[in-house]
Amino acid sequence: MPQVLSETGRKKIDSRNDRSFYRSPRFVTHADDPFCSRLTDLYAAVMAPGDRVFDAMSSWVSFLPPLSFDRVIGHGLNRAELEANEQLDEFFVQDFNTTQSLPLDGDQFDVVCCALSVQYLQYPGVIFSEFERILKPGGTVIVSFTNRMFPTKAVHAWRMRSMDERAALVEEYVDVGGFSQTERVVDHPGTDPFYAVVGSTASE
Repeated sequence: MPQVLSETGRKKIDSRNDRSFYRSPRFVTHADDPFCSRLTDLYAAVMAPGDRVFDAMSSWVSFLPPLSFDRVIGHGLNRAELEANEQLDEFFVQDFNTTQSLPLDGDQFDVVCCALSVQYLQYPGVIFSEFERILKPGGTVIVSFTNRMFPTKAVHAWRMRSMDERAALVEEYVDVGGFSQTERVVDHPGTDPFYAVVGSTASE
């Protein structure tokens, strides 16, 4: 698997284990309300009732539209936040920067979401290949982000880029992960700029 980030690119100001940083829950959304509403609208345009959804790097809210999903599985680093997320049917705790392999069977999800967290991935190529593996043929990954971050935990390659350059970096993550199609969504619904990269797996 090609490494998208160099050794320098994946460095963080705070190199301590991520689990210690995220040990205390933070019941905030990490973006303003217009951003969150725009993200829910984007999800609604892509998702359908009966979908199986994996919400990667999630927290106490998933921003999902009010659809009757078959199953929503979440992942994150803080158990209290995930337990408070009423949109999740189940969840697991895992540090993607130490363990990239997902404990999930392949070809089982219709949509993978990653909201407001991609800037913390040190090995995004492997993680996105795992996203591709667990998606069904014709499945979709939606990666959203704004200009907010925990600067000590964001990777160097992210901190040094403009918003458009960050979008190009996420597009590279999606491409290296094996997705066949990529779309960039840019909007400014409120104070926080809205960026999303949508990738699709090949259909059968």
